[in-house]
Amino acid sequence: MEEDIEIINANTRNEKIKNFFINYKKQLIAILVIIILGLFGFFFYDDYKSGKKKELANKYNLAVIKYNSNQKENIETVFKEIIKAKDKTYSPLAFYFLLDNDLINSNNEINSYFDILIYEADLDEEIKNLTIFKKGLFNSDFANENELLSILNPVIKSESIWKPHALYLMAEYYFSKNQKLKSKEFFDQIISLENISSKLKLKAQKRIRADFSE
Repeated sequence: MEEDIEIINANTRNEKIKNFFINYKKQLIAILVIIILGLFGFFFYDDYKSGKKKELANKYNLAVIKYNSNQKENIETVFKEIIKAKDKTYSPLAFYFLLDNDLINSNNEINSYFDILIYEADLDEEIKNLTIFKKGLFNSDFANENELLSILNPVIKSESIWKPHALYLMAEYYFSKNQKLKSKEFFDQIISLENISSKLKLKAQKRIRADFSE
């Protein structure tokens, strides 16, 4: 008797499964097609990105070779195109090559390329924080207090390894403006931090003893 009941239950389950596939055949086929297209799109996009990176690598390396061989015609344009490609590897390399070789003169243009790297290039977090710090360092010679703080605040308010360096930059900025109270506040923040370079902390302590002791 129990065996008969089990057979009936099994047949019932099989019938329900069969009916489910019959009733929802179109929907199931559609879902399967979407999954297949999704997988195809993923692998296609991955291949596209890989090919795009190789293209940028070749473009960057060729531009560097030409520059070093004194073939400098249109070199700036090539590097700027690489920056605007927003690649996390070659866009920063192209930008810093232009910057290190004094191939950009406009502060506004330099800051626009910093912003591409910071906001659009999908850099790794600490590379992004380093780029923010470098933007602050670049602007520290001519930016006003609010502008410099606006640039550096994302790093200053983070737990980044570049936070102490951003604080030190602000401390030096205020000191150069003879705003010693504000300068000391930033040096004090550095000293209060944990897990930072002992060398940088010692440097801040020495500055306080040398320049702020009464």
